[in-house]
Parts: sequence; structure tokens; C-alpha cells
Amino acid sequence: MDRNSVDWRGYWPASPTPFKASGEIDWQAFDSLLDWYLDQKMHGLFINGTTGEWFSQTHDERKHVAEFVAKKVAQRIPVVIGVTTFTAQESIELGKHALSVGINGVCSSAPAYVKTLPDETLAYFKDLSDGIKGPIMIYNWPHGSGIEITSDLAHRLADIENIVAIKDSTPNGEQFLNTTKELSGKVRIFGNFMVPANLDFMMRHGGDGTIGGGSIFGRPDTLYWEQVWAGDLESARKHAERNLALLEALWLPGGWAGKWGAYQSQLKAIMAMIGVPGGTVRAPRLPITNPASLTAIRTILTEFGLL
Repeated sequence: MDRNSVDWRGYWPASPTPFKASGEIDWQAFDSLLDWYLDQKMHGLFINGTTGEWFSQTHDERKHVAEFVAKKVAQRIPVVIGVTTFTAQESIELGKHALSVGINGVCSSAPAYVKTLPDETLAYFKDLSDGIKGPIMIYNWPHGSGIEITSDLAHRLADIENIVAIKDSTPNGEQFLNTTKELSGKVRIFGNFMVPANLDFMMRHGGDGTIGGGSIFGRPDTLYWEQVWAGDLESARKHAERNLALLEALWLPGGWAGKWGAYQSQLKAIMAMIGVPGGTVRAPRLPITNPASLTAIRTILTEFGLL
């Protein structure tokens, strides 16, 4: 397998998993959220990644989420699901199950907590590839995994059978561009292409899509990519400028947290304000309840015409 084995491209929301205040998964809200994503013409869905709070779910819950999403989406758009765990054996179990119920591919960072060395990271993904025998997206998430998948390591990983894509969420902009330039002909590259400078870079060197937390803009996020594909770069640039301004207003540099709370907590507060059913967070995450923080977020959303 390689990049040509899949048709993954465009804007994919990293979907939150809606929880009730009691801690249960809110399946009704999840159903409505998936309807909203389909209505907004998302090009794909990324489930149970960092935004989806996989880390606070049991393996049985993660399997139930895979079954629920696969049945709901019913192959209308591609779905990739996160299978990061502590060991390849656990990730393989989740991955094989996901593919068996109709999920299109799986995504994993390096094993959680361990801070694997390069050869260990390579071995993990080799085992994952051998075990699930389906399309795999690598997730470079240094903040969560504790390691950086450098361009050199990405080259080695891209040679593994079944590796077809990279979700590159590194805060190292220079490295992201270098990895894109070197590997865009071999694997699908998802990253921060929705800002003006990286739009220009993508037009010269390649790039396939963006997996963004939740999608705050909705349809304009997907329209950006359709404008790029149609050659309407003037319209695409306007959204890239607006997107960059919103990113800088709401999130800390590197995109690992909001200015007023954890990433998932702030995103779900935003979704509640704009009327999108994201539910609340599950412990260990805590919801944002400080009135001044909520007012600050609401003010920004109002300034951007999102309320």
C-alpha cells in the first residue's frame, strides 16, 4: 500500500466524543454531531484521536464507538479511527475490530507514555502493519507521545507496508514542511495547510488535507479545499487568513491547548456556543466553567461572526 491505495484528502474534523455530565457517552448527541458533519460536506472523519478523548475510554467503549460511527456514516465518506494504546498487541486488537465493522483505516501515534526510541517506534508500526493488514495513518503528536517523528524517521516509517498517510501535528513548522516536501509523493500528508504561508508551500510541494479539531467554521473549512482543487486560490487564501487569525486568538502556540482550558474542554465549550452537539468532557479533563473565560471565548466567536 501507498498514498494511491486510498482517496483520503481535504478537510476532516477530528471529532470529539460527546459525553454526558454523568460521564456516559452521549450517543444521541454523537448521532446529531455526525449528521452535522455530513451536512457540512466533510471530506472524511477522524474518530477517537486526541480530540476524541480516547485516553479516557475503555477498549470496549472504543470498539462501540467504531461500530456506531461505521453504521452511521455507512461509507458515505472515509473514516479513520485512532488505535493508540501502550502496546502493539492492544492497538492491533482495536484496529482489526475497526476494519471488520467498516472503518476505512486506523491511525496511531507512537505508543503512549513510553517515549519510544526510533527503532522501537519503527518496530511498533511494523507490528501494527503486520497485525491489521489495512491502511494506517501515522500520527506525529510530540505533545502527547513525548517523541518527535522527524523527517528521517518518517522516511523509514513510510517504507512499511500499509503505511499510507501521516497526520503531522508537530509544532516544529520547518520540520513539518520538510517532511511534506520529501514524502508527499509517497504517503498522504495531513497537516496545517490552512494558513497563508503553508497554502503557498502546498501549491509548490504537495499536501493532501487538514485534520482539524472539531471544525469550528463548518462548511467554509471544506470549501477551502474545494477552492484549492478548483484553482480558486484567491478565495482559499481569504479563508486561510481568517483561519490563522482564529487559531491565534483561541489556541496556544503549537495547538496543544486552548488559552482558557484544555484543548478538548475549550473546543466543547465553543461547540456548545455555536450550537453544535459536542457534549462535555470526561475526567481527567474538566469543563470550562469560569464565567470570565467563557465570556472571553464568546467575545472572540462573536468578532469572527460565528455566533
